[in-house]
Amino acid sequence: MTDFASRRRIMVDTQVRPSDVTKFPIIDAMLDVPREIFAPEGKAEAAYIGENLHLEDGRVLLDPRTLAKMIDALEITANDLVLDIGCGTGYSSAVILRMAQAVVAVEEHESLARAANAALARTDSETVVLHIGKLTEGAPEHAPYDVMILQGGIESFPQELVGQLRDTGRVAAVFMEGALGVVRLGLRKGDHIVWRDIFNAAAPILPGFSKDREFSF
Repeated sequence: MTDFASRRRIMVDTQVRPSDVTKFPIIDAMLDVPREIFAPEGKAEAAYIGENLHLEDGRVLLDPRTLAKMIDALEITANDLVLDIGCGTGYSSAVILRMAQAVVAVEEHESLARAANAALARTDSETVVLHIGKLTEGAPEHAPYDVMILQGGIESFPQELVGQLRDTGRVAAVFMEGALGVVRLGLRKGDHIVWRDIFNAAAPILPGFSKDREFSF
């Protein structure tokens, strides 16, 4: 029988801590949440590798290092309402729930949402509010949010989401340019987001977050 608890400790000791993520709430959450429960059927053994874990239709669970560093940069506190966009099977939401006041998770893929609902229930994370709808539309009924995090790559950030973030609220996303990507931390100031690069990472682009392509004849 696989000792997944040992694998979680190895994940934290070899992927998370060496990436300068040392805050106790993050370490504790990643040790507590069983990532294998959020893996697709038949992929539990791959849950703790240091790579994005592929789900359905090009979606992924972000690799543990990337997720941990994004959460670290966002400085989530027990007073924060967090919008988790593209939650997939719900792993990120379960981790964040353990350090935030509340989490609203947005997923538009029906089978991923069903898997998230089941996995969250199995991991004492039922208080995550699972919102089924287009990722680019967020969940305006629960806004404003103190923090937003996107579980995949993006090329542009919709203005509709800017309006759901509290003024001076924080957001983290993987901005992709071709095969290369960089995680940026954003701060809302007025009607726009001020971004800064924080570290390199890569992930498939989430549905609806590609730039509109210009056509030439």
